[in-house]
Amino acid sequence: MEIIPAIDIQNGQCVRLYQGDFERSTVYGTDPSAVAQRWVAQGAQRLHVVDLDGAKAGCPINTQAIQAIVDAVNVPVQLGGGLRTDDAVQAALGLGVSRVILGTAAVQHAETVAGLVQRYGESIIVGVDARDGFVATAGWMTTAHVRAEDLVAEMVQVGVQRIIYTDISRDGTLTEPNYDATAALITADGPAIIASGGVSRVEQLQRLAQLGAEAAIVGRALYTGDIDLSYAIEALQ
Repeated sequence: MEIIPAIDIQNGQCVRLYQGDFERSTVYGTDPSAVAQRWVAQGAQRLHVVDLDGAKAGCPINTQAIQAIVDAVNVPVQLGGGLRTDDAVQAALGLGVSRVILGTAAVQHAETVAGLVQRYGESIIVGVDARDGFVATAGWMTTAHVRAEDLVAEMVQVGVQRIIYTDISRDGTLTEPNYDATAALITADGPAIIASGGVSRVEQLQRLAQLGAEAAIVGRALYTGDIDLSYAIEALQ
């Protein structure tokens, strides 16, 4: 299982939110590209970057910081946050990111996602961010009347091959992942599932691997030192 460090960008800085609350953010670095280089130096084979301001605004905002990250590292970068149109996806891929993550667009415009999957294939990932089982959109500020498992099923129908599942109530809390909800999405013939939210110990990563998760996104635990990235990678190998 792959461990993917998270780099969330707000106002050009590397931050972590608590349960997705924009008013409860902690700054962990003023230079996101330097943070990216640190995780790669410790063994990261991929980075997860989110434009938090873009997610809130509905269009990319921190493009300069994202470009700096892509230019600074030699590993693939997956990007989410405000990518809701064909033009935004094309521009993001033009920055050099390898995958783009669609969230709000998946709920509101499934036909757009279908067209993007046809055009870009596995470069398109859907982020399913759930609060009490229901999908949240618009930077997690709005909850849709759509259950997480129903959205995953719909996205599979339009050709999506990879899903990032985040339990918002666990995100940034240093508690533990929502194993049951994650496991419910992992099936032999279903999409690859990337787990996110609540990871705080290496043992939790090992459990996610046993469940069959393709990867796990780790954020706050890396920044606080609760998880040492190099050690975690070695432990999973």
